[in-house]
Amino acid sequence: MSEEMEKSFESDEVLSDSTAPVEDGAAAETQSADTNENAHWYVVHTYSGYEKKVKDNLESAIVNRHLENQIFEVRIPLQDVVEVKNGVRKNVQRKMFPGYVLVNMDMNDETWYVVRNTRGVTGFVGPGSKPVPLTDAEIKPLGIKTDTVSVDFGVGDEIAVVAGVWKDTAGVVQRMDFGKQTATINVDLFGRETPVEISFAEVRKIDN
Repeated sequence: MSEEMEKSFESDEVLSDSTAPVEDGAAAETQSADTNENAHWYVVHTYSGYEKKVKDNLESAIVNRHLENQIFEVRIPLQDVVEVKNGVRKNVQRKMFPGYVLVNMDMNDETWYVVRNTRGVTGFVGPGSKPVPLTDAEIKPLGIKTDTVSVDFGVGDEIAVVAGVWKDTAGVVQRMDFGKQTATINVDLFGRETPVEISFAEVRKIDN
């Protein structure tokens, strides 16, 4: 972990013991995408208070630019803490590293440009602003698992839903979320195409 991140963490007020970290908008345990062996976790510096906006803006850019197979996940590490005010104890969530966002991505010219030019981003963490991926030792305290999930389909493939609410539905994969282990397809709902998330376990690839 960089000294810059550690100093930022130490400056954040924590009034009591913390538990294992959790992530904004998803479960703490996630799997990195194994569809690209060049995918690593990088630390992105943001303006103070812009972490959630950066996350939302970057996720929108990923969809708009069809980079789902190159930028896999954006997360804000959070932790549960016990806050004591006026003698009252309350469980709250705090950012582990205010001013920082983690991105799991394949670093190349295009993905670097998209992340670096997302509104609210000031740069990647690394010597001389050169992006340096986190090591396994640095990732572990953040609650991120490096186990891989293997599936035989990806964005652009047609899949059939074989279980669950959308059983017997078929569609083309629009997005993959390896953190939640879901694929997004468009289904016809009341005459309109509507994106729905389907668990990896409930689908199979249609061989054309």
